[in-house]
Amino acid sequence: MILAKYSDKPLIIDILMKSFDSNKGVNYAIKQDKKRNNRLRVLIEYAFELCWKYGEIYLTDNKKGVGLTLFPDKKKLDLNSIIWGIKLVFSSLGITRVLKVLKRESMTKKLHPKSLLYLWFIGVIPEYQGKGIGSVLLKEISELCTKRKMPIYLETAMEENIPFYQRLNFQLYKILKVPYTLFLFRKELTELVENKLVVNELVVNKLIVNKLVEVELVT
Repeated sequence: MILAKYSDKPLIIDILMKSFDSNKGVNYAIKQDKKRNNRLRVLIEYAFELCWKYGEIYLTDNKKGVGLTLFPDKKKLDLNSIIWGIKLVFSSLGITRVLKVLKRESMTKKLHPKSLLYLWFIGVIPEYQGKGIGSVLLKEISELCTKRKMPIYLETAMEENIPFYQRLNFQLYKILKVPYTLFLFRKELTELVENKLVVNELVVNKLIVNKLVEVELVT
């Protein structure tokens, strides 16, 4: 794993556009029209800029995978953030989706501790998926958080990704309906240090999950 340079931005945007093209959460956020691809690019560029300024961006050694991480407690409202936000609203989300996206973010942030590493995006070029590249990247990010004594939080809208995170000792601690299903994962300090879950024996099954995890509905 290597720290990305700003000059890696085109490569990183390309990796994430390809790996998140069919992601439910991303496609719910951006306006679906003939400008969809450009709207997706703007969304990922927005995430890149925020993570570059208020977080860290990592590439795998072979530069086929990337992780965008953010330290929410360091994020500030400045001129650049305002400009990026305006561009996001008018060039990616569309005005009608902004309130829904903000409400979803508010719900997830309420469940976060004050200090954490938020894994905003992690993606691998599709033709290199299934080769363990994403697993290695996430393990190395976890090891870094162990040294920093910092928990990791993330979300996924892709149910098929649940086993991936659970194999890497992330705890599924909440499920939200926003209105698509959003699965919230975390790796707390005890889990980082001991390299095992405190309580997480979930079977990936909607009926069982719904019994173990409170489901909230966003209308």
